[in-house]
Amino acid sequence: MSVYIDGSDRLQHDHSQSLALTCPHCLVLAHITPLAVPRFSDLNTYRPKQVGIVYRCDACNAPVFARFNVRGYGAQRVELSSQFSQIERPREKFNFTYLPEAVETLFREALLCYSHGAFNAFASMCRRTMQAAFAQLGDKLRLFDDLSDLRELAQIDAASFAAVKRVIFGSDSDPAPNLPPLDDDQSGLLLEVMKDLLHQAYVRKGRLQQAMLVRRFFCDQDAPAATGAAPAPGATPAATAASEPGAAEPR
Repeated sequence: MSVYIDGSDRLQHDHSQSLALTCPHCLVLAHITPLAVPRFSDLNTYRPKQVGIVYRCDACNAPVFARFNVRGYGAQRVELSSQFSQIERPREKFNFTYLPEAVETLFREALLCYSHGAFNAFASMCRRTMQAAFAQLGDKLRLFDDLSDLRELAQIDAASFAAVKRVIFGSDSDPAPNLPPLDDDQSGLLLEVMKDLLHQAYVRKGRLQQAMLVRRFFCDQDAPAATGAAPAPGATPAATAASEPGAAEPR
């Protein structure tokens, strides 16, 4: 796939019609259109190793910033890498409804770090989030079992699993560095693991409790109102009627 800036300051992209990403502003998967491209003369003069291009989100018209590595400079074109880095990442979504306040506050900050590409800060906030969850739940072993099940389900390789486990279940008193440095791929894996563990610990339980509460409420509404005590075993209808309040007594 060829991507380059020609001598007329135009961005040429073989797959420009199908170029789409999740917009960091409207969070919609939308096509993006080049809006601002560096001038060819400036690039040839300064010859930077990376080039920034501003796109427009076709869904919300907000600017989307992308950074390309330069592959080479030619007489009539500047060759760019077919892959680019998105400067602003989309905000990660999560259902915070059922999370305790302390856990919610820390995990919100963790997601903010991830969205800004601060992966080591993200790892640190993930550990603090899980420390708050351990203190609130009081059951660290069950979450470890959930992590082990997730490893088998997602077929996570040994090295990646060791890094994720060290972040979540490690201690601040471990020998330095007590937090392993994470790259983009490992941070993405840690993100999905954190979402799954918190979902299992809080969201799934909260939704189930809410569903049972709603079901119990409607069952109570549909139940017929009690009109009196049930008749004694073997009592005849006449005897039952005679025993009701207000029944006429024999003269």
